[in-house]
Amino acid sequence: MTFTIYQLIFLLFAYSFIGWVAETVTADLVYHKFVNRGFLNGPVCMTYGIAAVIMSVSMQEVANREVFLFVGCAVIASVSQWITGKLLEKLKHKRWWDYSKKRFNIDGYVCLQYTVLWGVLGVITVKWTNALLLKAFSLIPPLASRITIWVLVGLAAIDIIASLAAAACIKLQNKAIDSINNRIAKYTYRLGNLIAGHIEKRVVGAYPALLSDETESFASGCGFYKLFMLFVIGAFLGDIVETLFCRATAGVWMSRSSLVWGPFSLVWGIAIAIATALLHKSRNKSDAYIFIVGTVLGGVYEYVCSIFTEIVFGQVFWDYSNIPFNIGGRINLLYCFFWGIAAVVWIKGLYPVFSRLIESIPNKIGKAVTWLLVVFMICNITVSVMALIRYDERANGVEASAGWQQTMDERFGDERMKRIYPNAVSR
Repeated sequence: MTFTIYQLIFLLFAYSFIGWVAETVTADLVYHKFVNRGFLNGPVCMTYGIAAVIMSVSMQEVANREVFLFVGCAVIASVSQWITGKLLEKLKHKRWWDYSKKRFNIDGYVCLQYTVLWGVLGVITVKWTNALLLKAFSLIPPLASRITIWVLVGLAAIDIIASLAAAACIKLQNKAIDSINNRIAKYTYRLGNLIAGHIEKRVVGAYPALLSDETESFASGCGFYKLFMLFVIGAFLGDIVETLFCRATAGVWMSRSSLVWGPFSLVWGIAIAIATALLHKSRNKSDAYIFIVGTVLGGVYEYVCSIFTEIVFGQVFWDYSNIPFNIGGRINLLYCFFWGIAAVVWIKGLYPVFSRLIESIPNKIGKAVTWLLVVFMICNITVSVMALIRYDERANGVEASAGWQQTMDERFGDERMKRIYPNAVSR
């Protein structure tokens, strides 16, 4: 099954709402009152929606092999749950749920019984529920469905911004955003039959321990400044390592960059930032634990990246079909082990070194450099995306009609794109 972008967004919101209803009912049975279990103010739990969409897209290749489908869905949902828990804990230094007392748990965020449940629900989602939801979606007139989708996206974006601001104890001054979120809160209140007040009041009231812990030193702890600097460092080092690896194994110098300007591999940069955010508190655990977690997370991460780049850019940037124990040519067991080894080397050896170096940067200089890099990376990623889209269009015979298309053709022609992305293949 091939999904359109509108279908994927619809499934995202549909499953987010279904997850919110399930969480609300469960909380009501336990606490005998309505509790808005979502981080956002609206009636959605985005973790469910994101996991369901990833399953729907990535598990198509094994949809008729129930055992593989079950295992894949269980892993995707559990990893999504673990990442969400870690990120929320990182955001406000507080656990939002805890399975530590359950047997066979991982870090208190994932346990065996729920992993099995997610696997079963994932199979149901991929094999049956998606078809039912999309059939219902197809009954809506095309124009009305697109308008609805964009309205939902806009409301969700406002809700996310305001919820993050509330969690960080930042008061929003925009009256329009404030008004929209109050309306979302009132709708959720009526739907759940309980008071859901202003976003900041709800978040602080539901999680009173979630108070801001400001610091004046640059990049202390594991906040935005440090993670972004590690993202840039990881993107640069990852590109260098892959380039040297290709030279050593294939005997050729080959560009491994994700961007048109500079030797930066986004896959590695994002992986380093995520691994640091999720594992830095576990750095004192055994090497075996870090290796296993890194192997699983690395495999899931690389698989999702492969699916994402193919859907968005129409390009396949790597293919492991000729390597044993691969899944759809997107990942293979050997490289998953490499992710595990890389996680151990990073968390145990390199992270402490780079962390100290980053923290040694003077406060004002560090912040100024960070924001310059943010602007550079945004521009670099934007131009790279445009160049890749136009590269795919040219491969499919689409003529340049818009100004940006002509600019991309002039500055990033096929020869230059082949040098930057030698392994990219249109599909």
